[in-house]
Amino acid sequence: MDKEYEAMMQDLKDTLLDCNEQIQTIQAKADAEKRDLTEDEEKQIDTLFAQFGQTEEEIERRQRIQAQTDKLRQASAPQAEHNNPAPQNKPHDKDPQNFQKRERKPRIEVIEDRGKWGFRDMGEFASCVAKANARYNGMVDPRLRNIQNAPTTYGNESSGADGGFAVPPDFRSAIMEKVMGEDSLLGRTDQMTTSSNHVTFPKDETTPWQTSGGLQVYWEGEADQLQQSKGALQEETVKLNKLTALVPVTEELLEDAPSLDGYLRRKVPQKMDFALNLALVQGTGVGKPKGILNADCLVSVAKDSSTSPIQAADTVRFKNITDMWSRMYAPCRSNAVWLINQDIEPQLYQMAFDPVATSKVPVYLPPNGAAGSPYGTLMGRPVIVTEACNTLGDQGDIILADLSQYLSVVKTGGGRSDVSIHLWFDYDVAAFRFIFRVGGQPWWSSAIDKRDGSNTLSCFVTLDER
Repeated sequence: MDKEYEAMMQDLKDTLLDCNEQIQTIQAKADAEKRDLTEDEEKQIDTLFAQFGQTEEEIERRQRIQAQTDKLRQASAPQAEHNNPAPQNKPHDKDPQNFQKRERKPRIEVIEDRGKWGFRDMGEFASCVAKANARYNGMVDPRLRNIQNAPTTYGNESSGADGGFAVPPDFRSAIMEKVMGEDSLLGRTDQMTTSSNHVTFPKDETTPWQTSGGLQVYWEGEADQLQQSKGALQEETVKLNKLTALVPVTEELLEDAPSLDGYLRRKVPQKMDFALNLALVQGTGVGKPKGILNADCLVSVAKDSSTSPIQAADTVRFKNITDMWSRMYAPCRSNAVWLINQDIEPQLYQMAFDPVATSKVPVYLPPNGAAGSPYGTLMGRPVIVTEACNTLGDQGDIILADLSQYLSVVKTGGGRSDVSIHLWFDYDVAAFRFIFRVGGQPWWSSAIDKRDGSNTLSCFVTLDER
């Protein structure tokens, strides 16, 4: 009966943690996108809050039932001892197992800070995992018993090898918030979540001025029969890819909990953030998201050959900037950002409106010149420096992109994190594993033709190699 009760209570506590983690994920997504919750998200959170409250009530009810049962058992114990006198040395005085049974109390602790499972920080959690190792005589912290994650069979979605423990959700969420934070390109994309390993969505790529195919509007006369049209919808499927980080942590670092907490919270998001940015810019679409530079809708602008002298290799002129701006689809300009390699910055500082004029007017510097900070914008749009862009002179060294036209799909619940003490046991090193499932590709399947004119327009524009 005790094992059944413990298993039942553990399931209820897992439900509490799952509800809380889903609520955090929904809120973190809205925070990363710097917006209020949508109506659907508010409904989801309200439903999760209701489920959380009902589960708490059930836990409390079962606690009271168990406590009452234990009280009745204790009340009947003296009578049993009187009918069956025990020896002078009672078994529980010498038998640890009997002693534990006599002293057992209901193990129901609904910790206020549920998201951390009772740990103060990531460092304390990691130290407790390390001490669960056999070399410490298996001193397993009671808080870890609730989160042990050691599958004994192959082919399931549990994580970690024997001796593995899941990282508490608050610490996972803190890392994922940084991965999708202000410095991440992923946070600027049109982001969806899914519980599946893929998502299929409809899209309509007809232009407002297109006169055939898709929805149309017509000028009609009085009492004329209205002309009909219908949408031209296409289906697109995005599959999720798996981004992982396997981080070895030495025994020395495990013993210094504050240092470990800072190390993991800093290093893992840095690595994942760069890998995601690189995929969003240069990804091939094979085993990773399809990036901007491989998008079928990408427009690449030729170097300046109209101004004398002809543009030299490894340079950027103001004419390049204006040419790129003119190829950006106008409704996308308000969301667009400039993505540049850091090698581009010297070109921006020296850039002039007219490179051959006697009196040159700077483009990127403020009126007081180098004495003040650069504006940090071009054509009114932010300039973001990222190593995901190629070096100066190569295609992709500077990109004008409306990332809201890039669809990213993230697995519901965000990232998954685990730690194992057995993978590198002989090296005295613990292994932290972080898994983040994400897929993505541009919404557009091609650049669009202008209503009148030969140039195509796009949401993603770059500069040819020069």
